[in-house]
Amino acid sequence: MKPEYWNRAKRTLARRDPVLAAIMRACPRVHLARRGEPFLTLARAIVGQQISVKAAQSVWDRLLACVGECTPQAVLRREARALRACGLSDRKTEYIVDLAQRFEGGLVHPLRWPDMADEEVIADLVQVRGIGRWTAEMFLIFNLLRPDVFPLDDLGLRAALRRHYFSGRKTSTACMRRLGAQWAPWRSVATWYLWRSLDPLPVEY
Repeated sequence: MKPEYWNRAKRTLARRDPVLAAIMRACPRVHLARRGEPFLTLARAIVGQQISVKAAQSVWDRLLACVGECTPQAVLRREARALRACGLSDRKTEYIVDLAQRFEGGLVHPLRWPDMADEEVIADLVQVRGIGRWTAEMFLIFNLLRPDVFPLDDLGLRAALRRHYFSGRKTSTACMRRLGAQWAPWRSVATWYLWRSLDPLPVEY
């Protein structure tokens, strides 16, 4: 289901930024949508850490084939070596198993997250092993559908910003942050379309 703010955000961004307006015109009739339960979103984000979109999709497909459905119970039924055989590193295997154990043991509280502010959710999530700010921001965008997240640690976002706004040149984080400030309070929407400009079918968490 399309976020209720999506069309309003698109109109505002198109008025403010002709570059984004052109990207949005090139990607009609598509929008951000929630893809799954909190555990699935977080597990998929862990899989995608520090690897390309193509590699992340390949590993994810193999992981789903291994566990059947991505639930804490299904993950915990598999031995670590079976998860590693899907293409997960030793560290990512540890992270996903730990995440499954925390969900299964009630050590995380996903029912509270929808009522918490963005930074509160991030602070809660980064206490989980293997979840840093980038993974928490992916969760905010793809599961909680928060409208104003700007994940500058994301390699794809940085590549798109350099391509479309800085003629491919290396650019400081501070400069990118200043550029993104003009898109508030719809920076998740701008980010999503910038990802689309690199790959029409990016990984969605």
